[in-house]
Formats: sequence, structure tokens, C-alpha cells
Amino acid sequence: MDLILVKYLHVLSSTLLFGTGIGTAFYLFFVSWTRDARVVAPVARLVVAADWIFTATTIVFQPLSGFYLAHRMGLHWTTPWIFWSTVLFVIAALCWLPVVWLQIRLRDIAVDAAQDGRELPPAYASHLGAWAALGVPALVSFLAIFYMMVSRQVPFAG
Repeated sequence: MDLILVKYLHVLSSTLLFGTGIGTAFYLFFVSWTRDARVVAPVARLVVAADWIFTATTIVFQPLSGFYLAHRMGLHWTTPWIFWSTVLFVIAALCWLPVVWLQIRLRDIAVDAAQDGRELPPAYASHLGAWAALGVPALVSFLAIFYMMVSRQVPFAG
């Protein structure tokens, strides 16, 4: 496969992964502050859908295309910036797995409350807190990965 095409798809995929994560987090976090289940429910539905459409596909494509590119460029996976990018990607992916479950729970809680004409129950807030807490290490990981992809240096190494 053409190296430029794979590189283009890798960069595009990373942009979709990061952009979807930031965008859906922004909307779900801030709409949740309204505590209005009728407003939160449709946004939560779209967040779950976007996560499956964009995040799930790119979270698979990213390491495959990245390792393919490294191989084609003659770089070993133990090259420091590739190694640490991989470690941070695994951390972000491990944060994402429970986030998916939490987003589905948040959506279901909001849908149920909206159907019953209630405001969001306390369980919604506790799930949202866990969801946001898992987003922090994922965000920091992706910021470091982007830096390493561009600079080919490890920002936290002496």
C-alpha cells in the first residue's frame, strides 16, 4: 500500500479519534449541567453513536496503521517515541472501555428520566463524575502522543 496514503489515513484517523473525543465530551459534559433529562437524552444518544462510529473504528485503525508505518520506515517498536506512544495509547484505550459503558448508562438514565418527566437522578451525576475522571488521563495521553508523532521525541524523558 502507498506509504503516503497510509500516513494520510493515520493522521486523519487520529484527528477523528481526538476530535470526536473532545467534541462529544464537551457536549455531554455541558449539557449535563442543565440537569434537564429532555435535553440531555438526545445528546447522550448522539454521543454513544459517535463513539461507536468514530472512536471504535479509529481505536482499531490507529495502532494497525502506526505499526505498519513504523515497519515501512524501518523503525522498531522499541524506538522510544513509538514505545511510549504505544503505552499511552493503551492507557487511553483502557480508559475508553469503561467510558463506553458509562456513556451507555448515562444515556439510559437520561432517556428513562426524560420519558418519566423527571430531572436527572443522583446516579447520573456519579456516573458523569467517573466518566469525566477517565477522560483526563485519556486526554493527557493523546496530547503526548500527538507531540511524539510530530516531534519523534518523548516529552517526559530526560
